[in-house]
Parts: sequence; C-alpha cells; structure tokens
Amino acid sequence: MDGYPLDLGAYFDRIGHDGPREPTLACLEALHLAHATHIPFENLDIQLGLPIPLDLASLEDKLVRRRRGGYCFEQNTLFAAVLRRLGFRLETLEARVRFGLPELTSRGHMALRVQLPGGDWLADVGFGGEGLLGPVPWGGAPHDRFGETFRLQPMGSRTVLQELRPEGWFDFYALEPEPVFPVDYLVANHYTSTFPGSRFVQTLTVQLPSPGIRHILRNRNYTVLRGEEVRSREIGSPEELLQLLGQVFGLDFPPGTRFRNPAF
Repeated sequence: MDGYPLDLGAYFDRIGHDGPREPTLACLEALHLAHATHIPFENLDIQLGLPIPLDLASLEDKLVRRRRGGYCFEQNTLFAAVLRRLGFRLETLEARVRFGLPELTSRGHMALRVQLPGGDWLADVGFGGEGLLGPVPWGGAPHDRFGETFRLQPMGSRTVLQELRPEGWFDFYALEPEPVFPVDYLVANHYTSTFPGSRFVQTLTVQLPSPGIRHILRNRNYTVLRGEEVRSREIGSPEELLQLLGQVFGLDFPPGTRFRNPAF
C-alpha cells in the first residue's frame, strides 16, 4: 500500500460522506454513491495541455483539495487507496471498453474488485456519466439500483459488465483476468492522455451521474438524461462553457480559460 498519509477527513468532506467507515458492504455502497455523485468525471487537464499524474499526493490535491474531477485512473486509484485505509481488501483490474464500439479497444479502463465476506463486488467510480452509482456483485446475478439493472457476465476468460436496456443486455466493458500493477496504469494513462488518436485528447468531456439524472458534456454538446428522456443543447461560446462547468459540475476556472477542444 502506498505510504502517503491520505487525509480521509478531507476526502469524506469532499464527497459529503458522514456515514459508516468500516469495511462492510453498507460502507462500500455509501462511499461509492457519494464519490460518484460528487467528483465529476472529466479530462480538462488534458485539454489544457497538462500532465495526468497518478501518485496519491497529486490525486488528493487535485480531486479533494482543489475540488476537481478526473477520469478512471485518477478516480479509481484514489478510491482504492481510501478503501484500503478503511480495511477493505481489493484487487485493481484493467478492462477493454465496449460501450457500442465495433472495434477491439486497448486495456484503457481501471476498475476494482472488492473482496467481502459474503462475496466479491465490482466497484467503479470512474466510468463517467452513464457509469455505476453503486457496486455490482460478482457472479452474474442481476443487481438493481435506482431503477437501473447491471450484472457481471462471464465470457470466456473475461467478465463483462452489462446493463439491462429496453433492447436487451448492453456491454459496458470486459474485465481482464490477469493481475494488474501500478506500472500498467502508468502506461495506459500515458497513452490515454497523450496519444493524438485517443478520444480523451480529441474530445473535452465532463460527466456527473446521480440517481434519476445524469449530466454529460462532450465538446459543445451538453446532454441531460432522465430515464428514457434525453435533452441536449449546444454550447455557443467559451464563456457559456465556463459557466456550465461551474454551475452544473462545480468546476471553477478563471475567466478567459480556453481548452484545446471544442473549437469555437
């Protein structure tokens, strides 16, 4: 375990959590929901030309003290460190995102397998606006939370996270079975944040889920999902973008801040 003295009190304040702090399922569910609904999924530092460090000191400074967000490697690295300090046992995993994509993708996503006395659970606070609000049990049984149903389905050597939608089961990502080490995430993070063809280099995105409503910004397109209802509008100016970031996502940037994308 990283020896960095993580400030759990500051983290709990950041996510608005004043509930259980023992290594139980109830605590895992409460922390997962609080983290996912308070710390936005975002890649704004990439769009500002800044690096994405994964050491705990940098993550605590960015996500907790400066009240920013991050993407999967940042979010789940911090969440894993918090869980371990509370006494949870877990493994870190890599996954290949599917999410309707026709091609095979790289191992570009991070998730957690949390081991509890009654069985293992998938935890993932870093998939974005359509991601999990709570953990999902390992083993294939459908799990309903806030009217959404997910399951983990074995497929060959991999395990696939799926959501039940009106048209059937929809694949989110396929978890790889091999052990994963911090250096693996450093390589994947470097590719994701710097490769010109990476969607995180090409597209500004900020996303925040909560029960019943999900906010998703991709470049100029801002979408609000309420169940089956979808409302979208286009952001018309850099000033409107900064206003949206502050009012909807709680991300404050100085006037005049400009990102690589979108191009106005």
